[in-house]
Amino acid sequence: MHAHIRRRTGELEQGIIECRRDLHKYPETGWTEFRTASMTIKKLASLGYVIKMGEETNRPGDMRGVPHKDILASCRQRAVSQGGDPGLISVMADGLTGFTADMTFGGDGPKVGCRVDMDANDITEAGDASHRPFREGFSSVNRGVMHACGHDAHVAIGIGVAGVIASLKDRLKGSLRLIFQPAEEGVRGAKAMVGAGVTRGINFLLGSHISFQASRSGMLICGAKGFLASTKWDVAFTGESAHAGAAPQNGRNALLAACVASLNLHAISRHADGATRINVGRLSAGEGRNTIPAKALLAMETRGLTTELDGYMLQEAGRIVEAAAGMYGCSYDVDVVGGSISGESDAEMVDMVAEAAKGIPFYDEVIRMREFGGGEDFSYMLKDVQEQGGQGTYIQVGADRTAGHHNEKFDLDEAGLAPAVELLSRSIVSLLTRP
Repeated sequence: MHAHIRRRTGELEQGIIECRRDLHKYPETGWTEFRTASMTIKKLASLGYVIKMGEETNRPGDMRGVPHKDILASCRQRAVSQGGDPGLISVMADGLTGFTADMTFGGDGPKVGCRVDMDANDITEAGDASHRPFREGFSSVNRGVMHACGHDAHVAIGIGVAGVIASLKDRLKGSLRLIFQPAEEGVRGAKAMVGAGVTRGINFLLGSHISFQASRSGMLICGAKGFLASTKWDVAFTGESAHAGAAPQNGRNALLAACVASLNLHAISRHADGATRINVGRLSAGEGRNTIPAKALLAMETRGLTTELDGYMLQEAGRIVEAAAGMYGCSYDVDVVGGSISGESDAEMVDMVAEAAKGIPFYDEVIRMREFGGGEDFSYMLKDVQEQGGQGTYIQVGADRTAGHHNEKFDLDEAGLAPAVELLSRSIVSLLTRP
């Protein structure tokens, strides 16, 4: 079957590249992937996949950091104007953009899952001739939004895999579920899909990312360990405004409360049991020079090598936020807008991917496992599968890039797309043809 996979991937390669460029031109951030999802659904349905979407695949109570309804409405309108399907988009209206695509094959066999993330970043893409997407006419037309992490490539690869596997459906046993996930940036989307049951019954789960630690074309990392658990907070401080000259004693300064919190959050003691991180990425407050600020918003995140270490950081962060608010007579409210847990790939799955890579000339350096050292909400899906007795792994497929991830000049070597399709297809077929 390897020869068939190689041949079919070659036939699809140009379409995969064109798909990636189309998605790059029309990027959408977390919970607003209306065009991306609707166009992908139509392609997969035409291949014979059964689609589930809406509240069947996104549990509203677990959706974190969803944009305001006015922003969602604006993004829906934009998606339709850019070619999205109005009927499908209406089902996703409240940000329910995650969906699954299933194909069942004859005979008894395992249920294999493959996670594909879809969202873009809140970044304005470079607009000069040194940047290939701009030079060749496929840079973002949605100002302030850019595929700077390669998720456009992920969706294109996922569609390619769907096409390869569909061409083999009469030779496989069991079933395949492609999980198209929103809002990976900010680790917001996986928990809602797990809560809706999309990983229930999956025996083997694959996740992947292009480039990142596999930072050059030809490099492949078959598994990951050391996913950092992470929690994202928006902390709103509320004080009381007053005239800064005539009656400062009547004010309750929310800006100062947020500043004190920010400084002391960064002073939390590290933990002997493993790595911990904390960062305040944004602080906004105040309205006028001569007015005591009554409102402040602090956007922060914690991380830990384990879920327990992240819990330690959260406990300390909560104590500091409460104390800072109390110092200035302010109240505060914490909104959890994202999070992930720790996790590790299964050794047997890592070995299977390494075996699948043999015979793919593109990969000249195959690494079994690497410490990930960051957050990825694929860990929610991985843990759910593992707790059911299944196995999973997180693969990093190599591609040269012009700049680091989340940079305005990020672009990647599209020669890495077809090998990624071939690798994932070989891995899935290996699982679906086991005795």
